[in-house]
Amino acid sequence: MAEFSGREPCPYRILDDVGGAYAMGACGGSIWHFVKGWRNSPSGSSMRGAVEQLATRAPVVGGNFAVWGGLFAVFDCTFSALRQKEDPWNSIIAGAATGGLLAARAGPKAAGKNALVGGVLLALIEGLGILITKLMAPPLPSKDDLKHSDPTLPPTQPGLSPPIPFPSMRE
Repeated sequence: MAEFSGREPCPYRILDDVGGAYAMGACGGSIWHFVKGWRNSPSGSSMRGAVEQLATRAPVVGGNFAVWGGLFAVFDCTFSALRQKEDPWNSIIAGAATGGLLAARAGPKAAGKNALVGGVLLALIEGLGILITKLMAPPLPSKDDLKHSDPTLPPTQPGLSPPIPFPSMRE
């Protein structure tokens, strides 16, 4: 696992993901439950009901997110260690395992359904991430671009090859 994944190493990644998931759940839960408390409070006490609902329910939502994030991170690190690779399949399998484990108390049928939903959801997220990465990557140089550059010139910028001019910059 000498590849750089842009994330913390595994033991620290779990705590990082738990904290991030709690923060995300608490922030989202704050907004959700504030609006819910505002709408469900009687006239004249909307603000008090909104704040009360926020204070009681937002930490619960944050805790639920933290449990999901912690289990996901543990499974992701486990599959990375077992497979000796950092790739999207670890996240997809970890999402399925997390969904299945969280629904295990409801029985094997519910666990299987939630494992499938978790795997599909993580596959969509990973696929979208790959798609965005490919769309944002600079285009590969064509043979024409490589013909016009002189490999004997010293580099003018950091890197192994001289810069490739864009088609609009050519005369």
